[in-house]
Amino acid sequence: MDYFLNEDQQMIRDTARQIAEKRIVPVRAELDEKEQFPTEIIKVLAQADMFGLFIPEEYGGLGKGALELCIAVEELSRACLGVSTSYAANALGTYPILLFGTEEQKKKYLPDIASGRKLVAFGLTEANAGSDAAGIQTTAIKSGTEYVLNGTKQWITNGGEADIYTVIAMTDKSRGARGASALIVEKGTPGFTFGKKEKKMGIRASATCELVFDECRIPKDNVLGRDGMGFIVAMKTLDQSRTGVGAQGVGVAQGAFEEATNFARGRIQFEKPIISFQAIQHMLADMAIQIEAARALVYSVARFVDSGAKDITKASAIAKTFATDVAMKVATDALQVMGGSGYMRDYPLEKMMRDAKILQIYEGTNQIQRNVICQGLIKEFSRNK
Repeated sequence: MDYFLNEDQQMIRDTARQIAEKRIVPVRAELDEKEQFPTEIIKVLAQADMFGLFIPEEYGGLGKGALELCIAVEELSRACLGVSTSYAANALGTYPILLFGTEEQKKKYLPDIASGRKLVAFGLTEANAGSDAAGIQTTAIKSGTEYVLNGTKQWITNGGEADIYTVIAMTDKSRGARGASALIVEKGTPGFTFGKKEKKMGIRASATCELVFDECRIPKDNVLGRDGMGFIVAMKTLDQSRTGVGAQGVGVAQGAFEEATNFARGRIQFEKPIISFQAIQHMLADMAIQIEAARALVYSVARFVDSGAKDITKASAIAKTFATDVAMKVATDALQVMGGSGYMRDYPLEKMMRDAKILQIYEGTNQIQRNVICQGLIKEFSRNK
């Protein structure tokens, strides 16, 4: 379908696709096997101004929005979800500064982020705080002009590789979720170290590790918004970023579909290419339907986000849920089309299937997303009653 992308959007798509095909595809298997962070590819993306897509021009960015970011993320995910996660997590970590930062904070951090000189990570999840973000145990206790940060964050994407971390911590436990605050923490701050790097089922090119805070002192000027806004910062950030996760789903699904289609055209059984058999044709047709529906939804929601709409929670949850469920379904069916070949590491399908699963889990499991969607429906029903 033609999504009527403007000239800039087409250029972003073409640039991301070129980087994906020329720089990512040749090394994706090696990056996965070695569980190696894609440092050189990150540099290429920075040189192409990809890190500044969604950052306003006054801070060194290109002044684009969620749609442009989704277009780039989709193309990178089509080649390797591990690489695209390393890239997209930068936006996840940046949104708190973009949405809630003071002018001084934006001027200090955003230019380096837009240029790709510094990577960012988002520190929310803990051992006992994932879907239940209010269960955060990490504390930030005020001490004079500083906050003393103690605790551990778990499964943090870009952990150890990023230079800037936006971290959610409890500043007043007695207030529950309203006692959380958001802070900017820089790599190298005394008392801030990293735990083990996780060994994962998929997205192995992406770095995932613990953040450890031990009497880590943070200036009060590093608070985002004000005390007690941490939960709001986290939720608004995820509302913004979930369209990007949906775009990752579209990209992985597209890549898996292309692999399966190319294989079906060349695989001969009963003296015919298997694409000539109706059973295979129907599977490929269903994949094409699901991918196009997911892409249309993600692009539509991204445009809705860029419109400045105040309540995007339900829409972004719908886009994330549908597109990532499609990614898992398409990857599974694409591997089935390829049979035993798809199961082997000689082909990228087994990696795509391993990678796709995380999309239904991170940035809010798809079960939690369905809760969020229904809460939005109930709110709308009550408002319109």
